Amino acid sequence: MNEPEQPSNSVEGSQDDELTQPLSLGPAEPSAHASWQPPPPPPGGTGREPWFPPPGTQPLPAEQPARHAVTQGRVGGWVWPVVAAVALVVGVIGGVAGSVGYEALDNDTPDIPGAVGGGLDEVDTASLPPLSADQEGSIAAVAEAVLPSTVQIIAQLDEEKGGATGSGFVLDKQGHIITNNHVVESAAEEDGEIEIVDQDGNRYDATVVGRSPVYDLAVLYAEDASGLPPASLGRSKRLRVGEGVVAIGSPLGLSSTVTAGIVSSLNRPVTTGESSDDSSYINAVQTDAAINPGNSGGPLVDLRGQVVGVNSAIATNGGGTFSGQAGNIGVGFAIPVEQVAITADQILKTGESSYPVIGAKVQTGLSDGRGATIDDVVGDSPAEDAGLEKGDVITSVEGDRVTDGIALIVAIRTHQPGETIRFTYLREGDERTAEVTLDGETG
Repeated sequence: MNEPEQPSNSVEGSQDDELTQPLSLGPAEPSAHASWQPPPPPPGGTGREPWFPPPGTQPLPAEQPARHAVTQGRVGGWVWPVVAAVALVVGVIGGVAGSVGYEALDNDTPDIPGAVGGGLDEVDTASLPPLSADQEGSIAAVAEAVLPSTVQIIAQLDEEKGGATGSGFVLDKQGHIITNNHVVESAAEEDGEIEIVDQDGNRYDATVVGRSPVYDLAVLYAEDASGLPPASLGRSKRLRVGEGVVAIGSPLGLSSTVTAGIVSSLNRPVTTGESSDDSSYINAVQTDAAINPGNSGGPLVDLRGQVVGVNSAIATNGGGTFSGQAGNIGVGFAIPVEQVAITADQILKTGESSYPVIGAKVQTGLSDGRGATIDDVVGDSPAEDAGLEKGDVITSVEGDRVTDGIALIVAIRTHQPGETIRFTYLREGDERTAEVTLDGETG
């Protein structure tokens, strides 16, 4: 049977090639429905490649708003494409194919409430583990240490006050809060109200310092919440598969909820969203800790009590237990804390975040796991300068295997504009290498 031709499309994250969806926004009241079991990885897989659901899997019904990502009450469908319908611009979002212009971030403090010219260097964050050596490994001790630094977020959604709820954690002593972009996206676009609620039920008005749809992160500022203790930032790179982790947040509106599990996988390439406007690509920490609508934006912490990720998405096919959509099935994804720190630093300085681009289109549909096939190279781009051509198959980035287009996008996104990285690729069966200096875009 011949495979259908994959049309070229420059919009990254077009959900004809949808892979996952974040948890969705909605009411907190649960109602029963069924969930599904994701299939195992393909035989001979490495554990790093994306995996695909049965052909019968369908995206969410139309009446469930596509923008609804992780917050309370609804869980979006999680769909890995059986047949790709588009080719994505590697590292580019917003419909401009291969856009390679990059304007350096300005370190002058912009006229944005909560912005800080020196970024993370000028705020009081925490980096030491809150638990002593004899407390490490105790989930009760982790909960006691991190709950005061975790908040519930209530935001306007489609002109409905309080229509979206999610979670977040305190970044510093100045009142900055980290959460997911999709939790506050609607409120930010509509200049709607945003509140944060601490462990004791105290409410604080908050504003958006800046957002990154590409990384699904946002930094909020609540001036009156400057007395809340910041969560300690750890390192996801120290994690090992099987290690214990704890998720804290407000699933289904149930504030200050703690769940525990293990690290199921590391460096899992996933993408979330249902359109080019809300897609994000994550080099995720996968966990089986129970994560449900409302957990989005909350911390995933290790057993030292340090944040190792931001809970962002769950696997689901659109069935489930809450408000017509699926709840936890033991497959959740968190944005690594290293990316959170980079993005937060950029947002604090300028109100914006940058991400790397190479100026090439890559196929992102059904893959044989051998690499990412370049569909087109934009003129006068980093990809062209490095000698890459249409038809080249990228097999590794900096020595790390690349299995398909999504994996390539995620691999590039772990670097920063201006870095030079090594690509290994196949051209007519011959293995070659190229040094690519990444350009950047804002988003």
